[in-house]
Amino acid sequence: MTVYRIHRKTQAWYGESIGILILDAAYPCVPGNVGNASTFPFPVRYERVTGASIDRLLNQQDPTLAEPFIQAAKNIQDQGVKAITGACGFMALFQREVTAAVEIPVFLSSLLQIPLIYQMTQKPIGIITANASSLKKAHFDAVNVTPDIPVIIAGMETQPEFSSAVLEEKGTLDSDKVQDEVVSTAKTMVNDHPDIGAVVLECSDLPPYAHAVQAAVQRPVFDFFTMIQYIHTSLVRTPFTGFM
Repeated sequence: MTVYRIHRKTQAWYGESIGILILDAAYPCVPGNVGNASTFPFPVRYERVTGASIDRLLNQQDPTLAEPFIQAAKNIQDQGVKAITGACGFMALFQREVTAAVEIPVFLSSLLQIPLIYQMTQKPIGIITANASSLKKAHFDAVNVTPDIPVIIAGMETQPEFSSAVLEEKGTLDSDKVQDEVVSTAKTMVNDHPDIGAVVLECSDLPPYAHAVQAAVQRPVFDFFTMIQYIHTSLVRTPFTGFM
């Protein structure tokens, strides 16, 4: 007989490995986006960070958001998830504070992958971000991306469909146009810096187009999905099957 025990008295259901902290924003999250649960081949749970608008996180980089991030992380921990991620790479700002406040692993930003990628390639890493001017040293410091790791940053803020659909939350999103914009951005970045060894998509809205980026630049492409899949696999190990 298999005996199961409750994990937390605050937990009323089971089977969700990853908790996702999501912005207090409203725009279409297409499949592949971290904000679309059908992106993942396993159940996930969401928790909105109250007051964490795109403007406050990306533009203002408001330090007072630390408290609502911590509260949201505690809430979703109490619901029984095994680890906590984010839905915006700029959440890196609060990686350390949130990690210190909860008892389970925290990996808020896709930028956390950069040190590993650099050890794999020893080449500059191209980063495509929602807004290049908003991506600061503080974000890299918070995820231990040291100055000796060379990065090339390209932003999507000047791309009309991405900017209006995501950054300005106009209410609609033309996915084909956004794909063309991110592919164009990636090609320009790699053409200008052909020594780039891999590409990181900072923004959680860009994984739907990772396959198109890779086809265009012929480099490894990392994003929130690669990171979340990796962590999920470490949390929910399953027996191998096969034959000898």
